[in-house]
Amino acid sequence: MASLNVGSLGEYIRDQRRNAQFSLRQLAEAAGVSNPYLSQIERGLRKPSAEILQQIAKALRISAETLYIQAGILEERRGEGLELRAAILADPLINEQQKQALLAVYDAFLKENFREHASEHASERATEKATGEATENLRDAGAAADVD
Repeated sequence: MASLNVGSLGEYIRDQRRNAQFSLRQLAEAAGVSNPYLSQIERGLRKPSAEILQQIAKALRISAETLYIQAGILEERRGEGLELRAAILADPLINEQQKQALLAVYDAFLKENFREHASEHASERATEKATGEATENLRDAGAAADVD
């Protein structure tokens, strides 16, 4: 996991806020954080938690994953979906609200797929752990039988 890059995260949030035509106060209210706290985040003086980043992302109508990547909490996937996002954002035939709706649907699909993958991975780890414990118990039982 990369280290938290607070300065560029704050700049990124400020740019997104300005693109969304929010004042600092409006975004703070929409995200449920104080105006001074958001100002400190934008100036790179504070390190927001993942929960705060999620609230800010929701208020800005961008994916939380995008902010997590900017913050260094998540590693950027090998460009997956970037071309699609760029194409949607650049499309002059749809308005900003429609672009955000398309991105929200895409993000929802990604989250669903991530949850499914994480669930499968957790099941595999649980099976491996149980198998390892059973093997260890058999080994211990065999060692105890050898001692008797």
